[in-house]
Amino acid sequence: MQSVHHLLTSASHLSVTGRSAAAAMLAVGVAGGLGLAAAVGRMSLRAVAIASAAACAATVGVVVVVWAAFRPLPVQLAGRDALVVAVALLALFVAVAVAARSSGRRRTVAAVLAACALCASAVGVVNRDVGRYPTLGALAGHRPPPTARLADFDAVPGPQQRVQTGSPTAAVWQSPVRRTLDGMVTHAEIPGIVSGFTARPALVYLPPAYLDTPRPLLPVLVLVAGDPGQPDDWLGNGLAETVTAFAAAHDGLAPVVVVPDALGATDAVPLCLDSRLGNVDTYLAVDVPAWVAGHLQVDDAAQARAIGGYSYGGTCAIQLATNHPDVYPTFLDMSGQDEPSLGEHAATVAATFGGDESAFATVSAREVLAKHLRPGVSGVFVVGADDDEYRPQQRRMYDAARAAGMDVRYYELPGGHSGQVWVPGFAGELDWLARRTGLLPPVE
Repeated sequence: MQSVHHLLTSASHLSVTGRSAAAAMLAVGVAGGLGLAAAVGRMSLRAVAIASAAACAATVGVVVVVWAAFRPLPVQLAGRDALVVAVALLALFVAVAVAARSSGRRRTVAAVLAACALCASAVGVVNRDVGRYPTLGALAGHRPPPTARLADFDAVPGPQQRVQTGSPTAAVWQSPVRRTLDGMVTHAEIPGIVSGFTARPALVYLPPAYLDTPRPLLPVLVLVAGDPGQPDDWLGNGLAETVTAFAAAHDGLAPVVVVPDALGATDAVPLCLDSRLGNVDTYLAVDVPAWVAGHLQVDDAAQARAIGGYSYGGTCAIQLATNHPDVYPTFLDMSGQDEPSLGEHAATVAATFGGDESAFATVSAREVLAKHLRPGVSGVFVVGADDDEYRPQQRRMYDAARAAGMDVRYYELPGGHSGQVWVPGFAGELDWLARRTGLLPPVE
């Protein structure tokens, strides 16, 4: 029984779009073509003309139906596909004509077999072009789970002249016949042109829909990692798996995710401020959005942008949403602090502003929220129920945000200050982030 299961599993992985499959399709098509030629040779010229006209008309109908089903996308069937469909339809009409007029069983069987061979070959050619069923297992409905492939940024498809626009994106999105199934993970240099901040390469996740043609204009989610750390730490906290699964459930749609470096070095602590420690605030609020708008074809409206993070990144999220609501009106703060901190308040103020408390207060989110309303901002605070150090701070920030008019939620998840909280926290709020940024319809 186990050997049978192994055999079926191996068979399900056989490609129906590779070179061997293409050679087999060619052989079947040639055999079918020879059979069709033999059948046509015994038909009257009038019957051949009628069958040919019917095949051409039916092919035009198929092309029109495909075009209508996938508007406003360009025609989704290549010229070669239309040709093989026409030949297969011609074979079917010839087989019908032979069966209706011939009294010889052998001739009828030969015509039917030729038609079946050409239809099978045509299906194989079209499937190879559109890539809908790559393996035998896919034909039976068993597909491998979608993945996120790693690639150089140079391999990212450039801007397209035609894009699909509208809000919510899901309401106007029409995926092409040849759909991209996997997302892409890449890295890119985001220079601190305005801030002067020197950052390490950013992590970028592009969902399948971004890689399609024409692509939709997707929202952007900026995520920040913890400290000490680096952008790729988000991969260890389920970024690729979470967003890829979300895209698979939404016809390839998901936010474009950019994870910039907000530290400069693994053990650096510049905080998300413009201070003596570095201009991280300007880097995240100015340089990163400008780079995204200049290098990725996305929806660059502020309402289509959100910021999130865990630990240090969570503190950055509330900092940026508070001080730059026109840039980041949506945030996800997981296990962040109630103020930027190097561990002790006085030491933090001394290191950032030379001990100037008033200068620190003008940028610390909790102090800003105590003096200014932020009614257009919406966010979520998530923290571990066992996180005794950060849980009280998250609660204080939630209270300050709500008092300042923000539309906010707060909840606790099982666990402490770790990925046990951040992985399900991010996965649980991705749908809300998608609705808030216009990817999906808002909740009524």
